[in-house]
Amino acid sequence: MGGVVDGPPGLAVSARDFGLAGPRGWAFRGVTVEAEPGSLIAVEGPSGSGRTCLLLALTGRMKPTEGTAAVGGFELPKRMAAVRRVSALAHVTGVTDLDPALTVGEHLRERALLQRRFTSLRGLLRPRGERAAETRRGIEAALTAAGLDVETLPKGPRTAVRDLERLEALRLSLALALIGRPRLLGVDDADLKLSPAERSELWAQLRSLTDSGVTVMAVCSEAPEDAVVVRTGPGTSPGADAATDANPEADAGPEAESSDQANPGTDPEADASPEADASPETDSHDDAKEAADALAETGRS
Repeated sequence: MGGVVDGPPGLAVSARDFGLAGPRGWAFRGVTVEAEPGSLIAVEGPSGSGRTCLLLALTGRMKPTEGTAAVGGFELPKRMAAVRRVSALAHVTGVTDLDPALTVGEHLRERALLQRRFTSLRGLLRPRGERAAETRRGIEAALTAAGLDVETLPKGPRTAVRDLERLEALRLSLALALIGRPRLLGVDDADLKLSPAERSELWAQLRSLTDSGVTVMAVCSEAPEDAVVVRTGPGTSPGADAATDANPEADAGPEAESSDQANPGTDPEADASPEADASPETDSHDDAKEAADALAETGRS
């Protein structure tokens, strides 16, 4: 099992008396956690206890109501945008849903194209062959880190998402998030509807990511023994999680973004540079060609 190759270091996560109120009451309240960079953080609790809301709040996607928190030294809610830029989400219903009609290869190409949006002007001026090779390496590293061997799928990269087993689909979602080389990875419903053997496989894969330095925060019904455990449940309003999960931007405040992968894995201060997000519309055709070329060169298109 491989981790993210040459990725940036993970982020420390801390919170004290952290809480978020939704339209039906408190989604979660009184959460306290201290986790070092590269930790495996398990958000444990029953469905509807505010687990997903806590995941979204600690990755900068929802604005907290009370308490204090910091991710990698960035205080929440003041630095929500900075946290979004160095984090990514996987397997979050309504946020990172896979399209069942698209193939695995199409999802990977689409994600690679989206990542190009955050390339600096200097990067865009590099020869197309170099950019395609870099894209290929990024996709390969992400697939390896997620434990997904595309060539073993029924139709290889042409396998439709609807034909994937549940664990395979979860691994694909992980790979898509890891293409951006995030320093904090949030995974929702990590153990939902998985067999005991599949759960063991998944936790081993997530541990391999933390071994490579990435901080992983995973929502689950039962946390593994070696994780930093954050529990939700008693004291939260029944149904609050379901109400806000249906719209992750609810009560999120003006800093919330509609994209779950807002510039993942890049410099938190990148928006201060005039080169940031410099992706001309005229390059869109070349971007698509490069993404396809990168996958073709690895036998994945």
